[in-house]
Amino acid sequence: MKLGFVTDSLGAMSLSDMMDHAERMGVSGVEVNTCGWSTAPHCKMDDLLGDPAAQKAFEAEFDRRGLEIISFNANGNPLHPTDPKQGEDLKKTIRLAGEMGVRTVCTMSGLPAGSANDTMPNWVVSSWPPETQQILRYQWEVKLIPFWTEIVALAKENGVEKIALELHGNQCVYNVPSLRRLREAVGPVIGANLDPSHLFWMGADPLFAAEALGEAVYHVHAKDTFLNAPVQATTSLLENGSLMDIPARSWSYITLGFGHGEEWWRQFCYRLNMGGYDGWLSIEHEDVLLNSLEGLEKSVNLLKRVMPSAPADFKPQDI
Repeated sequence: MKLGFVTDSLGAMSLSDMMDHAERMGVSGVEVNTCGWSTAPHCKMDDLLGDPAAQKAFEAEFDRRGLEIISFNANGNPLHPTDPKQGEDLKKTIRLAGEMGVRTVCTMSGLPAGSANDTMPNWVVSSWPPETQQILRYQWEVKLIPFWTEIVALAKENGVEKIALELHGNQCVYNVPSLRRLREAVGPVIGANLDPSHLFWMGADPLFAAEALGEAVYHVHAKDTFLNAPVQATTSLLENGSLMDIPARSWSYITLGFGHGEEWWRQFCYRLNMGGYDGWLSIEHEDVLLNSLEGLEKSVNLLKRVMPSAPADFKPQDI
């Protein structure tokens, strides 16, 4: 496996400073935010598209530090019913990836409205009352599958081999079964960006999800979640309080090791390996209490201790 981090983890820094820290920390690559819910401070996508000279200058920042571009990340809702720009920016990201030889694009599946008459996304997480099933049929059959059929074709045209969908709340694809359903409908260009932090707060087990997904794991976001048991006991994990008020929340994103210890992350890496994954662990630091650089450094150091980095070479002796 190889270690890197998402550029927004140090979003307040300049591109040069962020890359200098990546080199100093000894990671192998950086995942670049391009649009969506990110202001993309390190990547001006419109300036790069169709401009080989600008792309070469951007790549030079990586090359001179011995770093790779892990992937481009268009993290947003590409099926938002009133904000078509998010879907168009995903298409731009795929075209830019094709021009620059980046083979993996990370994004979300998207969440449409509940019907043609709605204006807000609608996330269905129960099977009752019965209108929930009407909503799901509309979202999947009318919106999601046609959209991703088009996106898969665009990816193939541009040489993008993998689209890694983050299993994220408030998206149609948020767990193992929904990822499998879309993958079966539109083909194996679609796979999972397995981020354990979201599975934690939704009540799933990332260890078993890693093994269950197997070859469908195309990317991994390394992010942890703090489960605040005393609050959870009275509010559940269905949480809509301020992300900045950690003491009041039943769960919060947190620096690696502060929510689940080193032993858990060692098991996670091993379960990924058991499922055949030998790709990137890309840290996404979103802890609001720790300094971003300090939290990222702690996360890098933890993963360096637990992740396998050399190929397996054990062979039984001839006896």
